[in-house]
Amino acid sequence: MPRKPLQPGPIPLHHQAYLDMRTALDSGEWPAGQQIPTEKRLAAEFGCSLITVRRALDELVREGRLERTRGLGTFAKAPPLVRDLTQPLGFTDEMRPLGLRPYAVVVTARTEPATPAVGSKLHLGLRASVHYLERVRGADGVPYLLEQAYLPAARFPGLLEEDFVTTSLYEVLERRYQCRVTLTRETIAACIPSVREARLLKMPQSTASLWLEGIAYASEEPVEFSRTIVSGETARYSLETVGGRSRTAEPIAEPWAAPGPEPNRR
Repeated sequence: MPRKPLQPGPIPLHHQAYLDMRTALDSGEWPAGQQIPTEKRLAAEFGCSLITVRRALDELVREGRLERTRGLGTFAKAPPLVRDLTQPLGFTDEMRPLGLRPYAVVVTARTEPATPAVGSKLHLGLRASVHYLERVRGADGVPYLLEQAYLPAARFPGLLEEDFVTTSLYEVLERRYQCRVTLTRETIAACIPSVREARLLKMPQSTASLWLEGIAYASEEPVEFSRTIVSGETARYSLETVGGRSRTAEPIAEPWAAPGPEPNRR
């Protein structure tokens, strides 16, 4: 469909072009994977300069809605997945209402000695063992998260016998061990993934991503320490607050909370 010519006025021309092209992406006129018209053609249809078109395209690339491929052109991408940080739903339960088919790939599943860092997070003694479960989580064939979970082996004997390709970790904890997660404390930071992490998430290693680290509690007992890499290309997080944020509030340290950055949405 030809683009609507841009009109002089209070809205900058490049933003008019941006809004028009974002509508084309949101409406499915340019479905994911489709090559969009060239800059020259878009400039002709909008009746504007190439610089104006490039500014609009640059913004859509930054938002993850378009991808430039050297020598081939610019292609539409599916909108990033937005997950609500305030919702206690697991990954599978979040995906299905969105009409997406969730999947998991187990990368690593083993029982190993707890490192001092992991042991301190889970309040374990010396020579304690943990189950280590690493999974790629995604939907409709698109990988979104790389989850790395540590759980006390003595607390959950036989845990890795379960099929975590099709089964929720928290469902297993509740069904098999009568352990219901009641609280998860998380910290989020920006990161650049390692080469291995980027390969598992099928994205360039230089992609800015999110790093989530957290502890899940059953009452006040830490039962899981986890780290999650969230693809900056395919996923976002949202957070809604009621009222304004206090400018004078001081951080509160819970006496039983482990220090340091803290993920995980199962």
